[in-house]
Amino acid sequence: MSLTGISANRLELLQIAEAVAREKSIDKEVVIEAIEEAIQKGARARYGAEHDIRVRIDPKTGETTVKRVITVIDDEAVFESEDGVPEEPVGVRRLADALRSDKDAFVGKTYEEILPPFEFGRVQTQMARQVVTGKVREAERERQYEEFKDRVGEIVNGVVKRVEYGNTVVDLGRGEGIMRRDQSIPRENFNIGDRIRCYIYDVRRETKGPQILLSRAHGGFMAKLFAQEVPEVYDGVIEIRAVARDPGSRAKMAVVSNDSSIDPVGACVGMRGSRVQAVVAELQGEKIDIIQWSPDEATFIVNGLAPAEVSKVVMDEEDERVEVVVPDEQLSLAIGRRGQNVRLASQLTGWQIDIMTESQESERRQREFTERTALFQEALDVDEVIAQLLVTEGFASVEDVAYVDASEVAAIEGFDEDTADEIQTRAREYLDKEAAEYDAKRKALGVEDGLLEIDGVTLPMAVALGEGDVKSVEDLAGLIPDDLRGWFENRDGERVREPGILESFNLDAAEAEALIMRARIVMGWVEAPPEPEVEEDYADEAETEVEAEALAAEETPEA
Repeated sequence: MSLTGISANRLELLQIAEAVAREKSIDKEVVIEAIEEAIQKGARARYGAEHDIRVRIDPKTGETTVKRVITVIDDEAVFESEDGVPEEPVGVRRLADALRSDKDAFVGKTYEEILPPFEFGRVQTQMARQVVTGKVREAERERQYEEFKDRVGEIVNGVVKRVEYGNTVVDLGRGEGIMRRDQSIPRENFNIGDRIRCYIYDVRRETKGPQILLSRAHGGFMAKLFAQEVPEVYDGVIEIRAVARDPGSRAKMAVVSNDSSIDPVGACVGMRGSRVQAVVAELQGEKIDIIQWSPDEATFIVNGLAPAEVSKVVMDEEDERVEVVVPDEQLSLAIGRRGQNVRLASQLTGWQIDIMTESQESERRQREFTERTALFQEALDVDEVIAQLLVTEGFASVEDVAYVDASEVAAIEGFDEDTADEIQTRAREYLDKEAAEYDAKRKALGVEDGLLEIDGVTLPMAVALGEGDVKSVEDLAGLIPDDLRGWFENRDGERVREPGILESFNLDAAEAEALIMRARIVMGWVEAPPEPEVEEDYADEAETEVEAEALAAEETPEA
């Protein structure tokens, strides 16, 4: 775009603005504003930077007006630059000076002077070109961002513009997107000019312009492809609840139907697999397992491990871990090649899945049975048969035996009240002895007595805390729940468990947080929550009921 002077053909100026606006898909007004700013900078270079020069181009006639504006300010007004140095603004006149030439002058009054046309020099032309180019580019970037920011989650068609270090730049018509190497399907190569379908997963406003991030490996891409192929998905009759992909290799997709008469899996597969095959072809032969979503987590996990069969599921909801037992011959199928099946099932369900065979589970149960039997034999000084009977009846620890109702122990086949009383006495003696040992160990570790006064802290916990270098109430108050319970970290792509100080006590998040909060209350770091007040109405009702019962007892004749 050339600017040689503001006295140029007016219609030519408007034609240039229209052409640029049409080419860059931006408003004509934005281009005209850019030209105005360019002429304004040129005029300041010509007449002096101390002047407040303003330029106006009539959008209908193209007539350009350049004027110098002077504003009257107060005599006492003080202006500072960004670094705090006093600085007089451009285009101003103090009131006292203005009154010398104009008796009607007042603060805020402006004087305008039309400046004559002038020719742009080489430097001014270059400056004007840079201003217009910068403004137009900025407007173009803003237009692209506004246009694409609401299209996140859509599939777009484009043409490959260039390929740089594995990243593919795609011309989207009114914008330019980039598909990074990790968002493309492995072993999929594109050449310049190839037509391509991609999924917009993010649009970011950055200094170098809006970044339209594209993907063919994103789970949303596969979901949108099914929406295009399956009318029931497009209409919302069938919902795609979750997608997990190993791009270019295998994927799992969980679907559910809002209409009980429609089979969601069958609808997505299509007649003779026609619908799913269309998606598979777009994804370069990626195998897709379509499974039924279920609100029941255990059922969903079992479905997610298909085609493997599952015998048993044990869930730990607190840590979102699940232990899955499969027949011995199904182990390799459940795990999949290089762990692919269980990894995708874990991504799909959001649960950490541990797989073991029936024989492994049986061995573990037998080991636990043997360990508990040995514990009861040693702690209670009983023979193996009695210890096995206690384990079989569900007693897992000496505490269970010591503090359960005596009738439950006496109810075991072959036991009587005397036997139950003797066993419970031995259990309590063992626990007392164990407590004394723990207390001695606690003191040897330097754990303060005040720690035991925190509600919920037992002697074994105090020892474990001492071994974890937590020896005072203040030490406990400074922890977070993960310090007590443990946490997971990602190392080299693997999820690794870091044990907590009280790992063996199986505290849930609420219990760990409550222990720490009680310590903080004792330290005075936080205030104790107010105790719930009993509503007066309920209290009155309770008193009335007590009085009524007492009155009825008095009126009842003695037998």
